[in-house]
Amino acid sequence: MTTVGIVGLGLLGHAVASRLRGAGHAVIGHDIVPACVERLVGLGGVAAKSAAEVARGSELVCTILPSLVAVEEAILGPEGVAAGARAGQTICQISTISPGLTERLARETAARGLAFLDCPISGTSGMVAQGQGVFFVGGDPALYARWRPLLEAILPSAVHIGPAGQAMLLKLVANLLVALNSAAVAEALAMATRGGLDAARVVEVLSTGAATSRMLEVRGPLMARRDFPAQMKLDLFMKDLHLIQNAAGAVGSPLPLTDAAERLYAAALEAGHGTEDLAVVITALERAAVRR
Repeated sequence: MTTVGIVGLGLLGHAVASRLRGAGHAVIGHDIVPACVERLVGLGGVAAKSAAEVARGSELVCTILPSLVAVEEAILGPEGVAAGARAGQTICQISTISPGLTERLARETAARGLAFLDCPISGTSGMVAQGQGVFFVGGDPALYARWRPLLEAILPSAVHIGPAGQAMLLKLVANLLVALNSAAVAEALAMATRGGLDAARVVEVLSTGAATSRMLEVRGPLMARRDFPAQMKLDLFMKDLHLIQNAAGAVGSPLPLTDAAERLYAAALEAGHGTEDLAVVITALERAAVRR
């Protein structure tokens, strides 16, 4: 049994904690939202008052936070992981941030005698809770080999990509596809329903043929029901879209389809759907159809 620390116990953090507890590992966690900490305690986990306290009580610390600023503060701040960590302790950075910040965190934690893994997850919080998805891992191969069994207690696959920063770049590429595929599903279902087809039946039938996709399977039913419980909150996903645009600009890669999809997500956000799942993008298409 390994004692794993988690800083950030939102939707994804809770899903990771649930998987770890189910595999028999101890979990100590911290979040600024008391209700999130209470959910961890309900799983049999232990509450900590700060990220530094999480580090002092664990062998591996995972950060799963919503913004770049929150990640940097949680790791390098005065009450952060680095302040409470022991020499050689490993930080597993799971939050979706920029490749550039990932590289800097790897350098700065190494300068403090700590080990660092770039470990974003491709998978929604709902998927992770069911043991579906994959870890992309960046960092020292020997460190990856050491922690791979624990990562694969959470998800069935943890794949080494390259140095720190490379796994995060791949996560942004994956989220680019999530954005486009989800918007495509929304566009298809909006067209189908305007033509008189039953959306639930459309999802069922399309899922068996060449038009299927993971986002059709995951988000198609949400769109068909017009019910959008958050697996990935739209306002957080807009942050990811900005990171994708910045990363693409840094490597000189044009994103014409992503540009169009981002405008749809932005319209849904402006309409007040920020706390709902990004599947709510279908409402932006429906409003556009009404205006025609």
